[in-house]
Amino acid sequence: MASFPSNVRGIALMVLATGAFTVNDTFFKLATEDLPVFQSLFLRGVAAAIFCLPLVLFSGAITKMARIFDRWAVLRSAFEIASVFCILNALVRIPIADITAIAQLAPMLLMIAAAAIFREKLGLWRIVLMVLGFAGALMIAQPQADGMSPYMMLGMAGAVLLACRDLIARKVPEEIPGSIVTYGVVLMVMTASFVVTMLTGEWVAPPLHALGYLLASGLFVMFGHHFIFLSFRAAPVGVAAPFFYSATIWALLLGFLVFGEFPNALAIAGIGLILGSGVVLVMHSRKPVVAVPAAIDAKEGSDLEQFDIEKVPE
Repeated sequence: MASFPSNVRGIALMVLATGAFTVNDTFFKLATEDLPVFQSLFLRGVAAAIFCLPLVLFSGAITKMARIFDRWAVLRSAFEIASVFCILNALVRIPIADITAIAQLAPMLLMIAAAAIFREKLGLWRIVLMVLGFAGALMIAQPQADGMSPYMMLGMAGAVLLACRDLIARKVPEEIPGSIVTYGVVLMVMTASFVVTMLTGEWVAPPLHALGYLLASGLFVMFGHHFIFLSFRAAPVGVAAPFFYSATIWALLLGFLVFGEFPNALAIAGIGLILGSGVVLVMHSRKPVVAVPAAIDAKEGSDLEQFDIEKVPE
């Protein structure tokens, strides 16, 4: 994949990341039929940590293991923990279609923040395609119009935290390998979920089939974290973020294959909107890139002044 332009690599990695996260969600949902949510999250973290260790070893990144505690990597992990806890607590109390639709706010918030805070160039055509992708995601999710509950607000908080997590990804120093950042996220989420499990006292003996689901979930969540971090390292936010909407297509595919759920006409139209806007984005993202000054804070030595979001399509 290294031979492809960086924008195309970022897009491909985002699509792979959403696919991996969706497969993870499917196995995780199956496991939580027999286990409490936070116990499942902890056991999934154990599995992910086991699977992630070979990635660290074979990539030769083991010598940089201490960089797990880099302040930006830790901050990114903190946003991940907070977003997971918000979304999981909302998921068990409101319909999954509603929380899926709410999660689609994350890429829009991310692109707006990148433009407002770090002056990343978006362009009118990309904004239009972003809105079309969001509309397509809503057509697929088809949330229920039964009012705004406190748990929907919790889901929105999770979407904001996801956007913050991915914005911080561009600040993690280039010399820190993606496998190290991934391992740090896995370990910190696992630790946080273990603490919550112990505080709540919700622990049951897991059946073998649930453990199998969590092993598979851990494998895919590890790849999801790895791919999404590399995606925002390879491409600007405005290029990669809209392809977060591909998660809804993965969800429909897995819903059909695993649960026998076939999309209705509105969902199929939503798929068409997402795919159509995605194709146009890929075509425009193959154009040459230009440098955009990233000086945000005139204060000497400012962290924001060093933020690297330089490459955007003309």
